[in-house]
Amino acid sequence: MTEAAAPAQQAEEVQEEKMQVNRREFLNLAWLASLGFLTLSLSGVTILFTYPRFKEGEFGGIFTFGPVEDLPSLDVGPDNYPKVKMWVSNTPEGLYALYKVCPHLGCLYGWNDQEFKFICPCHGSQYEKNGDYISGPAPRSLDRFVIRIEDEAGNVLAETPADGGPVPVPANSNAIIRVDTGSRINGESHA
Repeated sequence: MTEAAAPAQQAEEVQEEKMQVNRREFLNLAWLASLGFLTLSLSGVTILFTYPRFKEGEFGGIFTFGPVEDLPSLDVGPDNYPKVKMWVSNTPEGLYALYKVCPHLGCLYGWNDQEFKFICPCHGSQYEKNGDYISGPAPRSLDRFVIRIEDEAGNVLAETPADGGPVPVPANSNAIIRVDTGSRINGESHA
């Protein structure tokens, strides 16, 4: 029996040697575990922070302008939407959604009713009603957002072309205008 008990006893001694952790090893394991939890936590927060959370109706998301009948008439200035940093301009060529930041140095430009054009108060850049450059230090015309005009079923009737040109306004007065303020088209360079 002693011969059979000897291998079992040796196995127990080997197992006890493997299970015993000295103080230094325990502290190293605890340090690595806490470092791992810290890394996972910071990674999770970083990932959540980097994902955009744009809601409908806010800058960076889809802004529903409303039905075509709510458009400003051709003989008045554009409508200002400060919450989404946008001007909606109705011209004879079609509809434009203009980004409200001057491409020169990022100032907020405004519409001048007396001169019937956009004027930047910082350095005097001037733009036509459709956002085309007139004069001043700005390097290009105003930036534009993508517009989609949809019917009640959600079918796209008209959309901003890739070059940022005008969107033709359909005769359907129930069509809904949606502006994607997260999709910006840079204005044409004049230099």
